Order: sequence, then structure tokens, then C-alpha cells
Amino acid sequence: MLVRFTAFALLIAPVCPAVIIDRIAVVVGNAIVKDSDIDRNIRVTAFLNGEPVDLGPASRKKAASRLIEQAFIRHEIDIGDYPMVTREEADQQLKRLEKERFGSDAAVQAVLKKDGINRMDVLFEYQWQLTVLQFIDIRFKPAVLISDADIEKYYRNHAAELRRTNPDKTTLDDLRDQIRGILTGEKVNDQFFPWLNEQRKSNKVEFREESLND
Repeated sequence: MLVRFTAFALLIAPVCPAVIIDRIAVVVGNAIVKDSDIDRNIRVTAFLNGEPVDLGPASRKKAASRLIEQAFIRHEIDIGDYPMVTREEADQQLKRLEKERFGSDAAVQAVLKKDGINRMDVLFEYQWQLTVLQFIDIRFKPAVLISDADIEKYYRNHAAELRRTNPDKTTLDDLRDQIRGILTGEKVNDQFFPWLNEQRKSNKVEFREESLND
């Protein structure tokens, strides 16, 4: 939040709490990425992945890159009128994740406190992550075609690994749906990442903090 000080504000400054200026870190077209966005993204990502919070330069660069990509996606969602995952849907899924990973509300709150965030921070980011996944499915999945030959080839090439990870499923028919899902995900990525790279080439990205530039 950018605060504009007046002469009066300066006079009473000694009795006011310190003000943290939220600087603009990156400008992506008409969108901005602030320092607070980077900080929150790092902390929420660590919480969701069960990892320690790392606010070092390399971690900040990765978070900035994620947020730049999200700006491209958000623009595409807006102009394409793609649907958003609702707050209620995200909350339900997040509660399931929290229960599986932490077990109790007390444990969730302890980790949130340790990571320096609150649940609304997590819910906001989680809702957006689900919206991005939904966008990718709607935007790129319809063009994916998986043939029986593709499934059979994958099964032949990965039979040992599939049997090891799925001991109760040994035949091609048992694994057909799982293999189709794997191949679909790979082909969706084959479309999505080139699209993302094209967005980087065709959109102006201005780093206000040079340390964030690759």
C-alpha cells in the first residue's frame, strides 16, 4: 500500500506506527507485481508444499517469474471470459488438503503462524491456482487426442514402472485410464508451455528490481 505523507503527518510521525511502503517490483503490460505479492507467493507456496520459507534472492526470482506468468494467464482469462473457481469451491478443497496434511485446525494455525501468513492469504492463492488449472484444461485440453496406439506404446515402454507403482493393476486394460491421463497431461503441457513462452516474447516486462531479472 503506497502512503502519501502530508506536513501534518510528518508532525505526528513520532507517535504513529512505522509504515511499510509496498514497492512495485515488476510491471507486466498493464499489470504490476508488488514486493508483497512476491513475499506472499513464497510463503503460501511453502505452506502448500510443506517446505520451509525461503526469502533469498533465488527464491524471490522464482516467485517473480511465477507471478509474471500468472499475469499473462489472468489477462487471457479476462479477455476470453474463462470461468473462475469460486471461493467456496477452493475453501472446500483447501480444507481437505489441510486435513490430510496437518490433521487438525491447531496444527494448521501453527504452521500458518510459522510461515508468517494467514488462512485468507492461502485461500486467495489456492483459489487462483485452481482457476489456472481449470483455465489450462479448458483452453488446451480439447485439442488433445490420445489414440489406443499411444496408450499401448506407453504401456510397453513403462510396463515395469507401472507395475511397481500399481501392484494391484497389472494389465493394459487395468492401466488404460491412468495412462490416458498421463499422456493427456504431457500433450497439454506441450501446448501450454510454448504458449507461455510466446506471451513472454510478445509482452513487455519491466523489472523495477534488477535482482529479479534472469
